[in-house]
Amino acid sequence: METREHIIQSEQVNERIDKILSTLDSDWSRSQVQQWIKEGHVTVNGKVVKTKYKGVLDDVVTISIPELTELDVLAEEMDLEIYYEDQDVIVVNKPKGMVVHPAPGHTTGTLVNGLMAHCKDLSGINGVMRPGIVHRIDKDTSGLLMVAKNDAAHESLVNQLVAKTVTRKYKALVHGSIPHDYGTVDAPIGRDTKDRQSMAVVDKGKHAVTHFHVLERLDGFTFVECQLETGRTHQIRVHMKYIGFPLVGDPKYGPRKTMDIGGQALHAGILGFNHPRTGEYLEFEAPLPKEYEELLDNIKNNR
Repeated sequence: METREHIIQSEQVNERIDKILSTLDSDWSRSQVQQWIKEGHVTVNGKVVKTKYKGVLDDVVTISIPELTELDVLAEEMDLEIYYEDQDVIVVNKPKGMVVHPAPGHTTGTLVNGLMAHCKDLSGINGVMRPGIVHRIDKDTSGLLMVAKNDAAHESLVNQLVAKTVTRKYKALVHGSIPHDYGTVDAPIGRDTKDRQSMAVVDKGKHAVTHFHVLERLDGFTFVECQLETGRTHQIRVHMKYIGFPLVGDPKYGPRKTMDIGGQALHAGILGFNHPRTGEYLEFEAPLPKEYEELLDNIKNNR
């Protein structure tokens, strides 16, 4: 059973506890949170509360997320964009808006649901909720993912991620004009001490390195390619904000007056790894989604 902790912030005072918790994770629906509260999986300062409980500053909220059973994860037929597949690995291009794997309160419509209908042989290392999933990209980030079809392949791909030999390059549109053509952000990432719902550069965070280079400078924006050396949660989004160039459309880390494009302008365009069985280096490239291309065109044409 996974346990999450949240400290009530000043802006959450007098908000209902079910409403507060439903904003902590995009995978949690309010109805699911209410069910957890009713079942006693949520405590405030160590005591079980009701859904109508209203937050008090610095309340310590603990959520014990119950594990779902295999029956909760259903295979769903989807039109997946498969770039490569053999007996060991699948490379799939995830569309923007799709969650990678099921989570409590969000058990359908995910990439895993679609993969389970596409093939039955996915690795079981991550359990029934995340079969085959070696790495993730955010719901509103599009692009390439590698998925393991057996445990040996899974272990090999994870080891490559740890050894930093996997190629992961993203296209990102950021606010502002980056003055230099190349750069590296080497700054540790962890939970934001002022907002536990977000990540931030913090002294006691985990080692995180992002390399970037400018592809094109536009009027008030810069189109960049970012290469991950590590893979921390929201790494590119946090690092680009940290150096003063937040991603366009980012609802969590972008400026208040960013564009409303349904999420951050970020695409995992290039993925390369050594095949877990043959050792051959494989690299794949997915073009920018149509809406991303249109966004760039509109900026160039000042529309």
